[in-house]
Amino acid sequence: MIETPTLPEGYEFSADTARVDVDRVHGWLSADAYWAIGRPREQHERAMASSLNFGVYETASGEQVAYARVVTDHALFAWLADVYVDPSVRGKGVGTAFVGRIRDHLKPYGLRRMLLATEDAHGVYEKVGFRPLDRPDQWMIHLFE
Repeated sequence: MIETPTLPEGYEFSADTARVDVDRVHGWLSADAYWAIGRPREQHERAMASSLNFGVYETASGEQVAYARVVTDHALFAWLADVYVDPSVRGKGVGTAFVGRIRDHLKPYGLRRMLLATEDAHGVYEKVGFRPLDRPDQWMIHLFE
């Protein structure tokens, strides 16, 4: 298992959905995340309600600085989605440590695989064990358009 990077001093990880600043997260995703631009608030809230939700928070202020959610059956499969790190803390190692903590949080479930999609953050995810699909020809997608 790849070692989990430590969050920088002054930041803490939480899997407590009640701590998520829904207004802030929806603002980040709907206005700044290429995969979620324009996402309606109600749709985001439904996605959160059906997911495990994670955050990173400044220890002193409690302000949320990162968010991600995981869709899972709690037995075999997980999809890591909506990973977002506030621009003010990017480059400090928050994102890599955050994803590592999420991976570690899911380990007791005995999952067979966790997938994600990214256009631009492959290096972040590779540091905590993600890699390209071995057989992408075995995977298919259906888009509801």
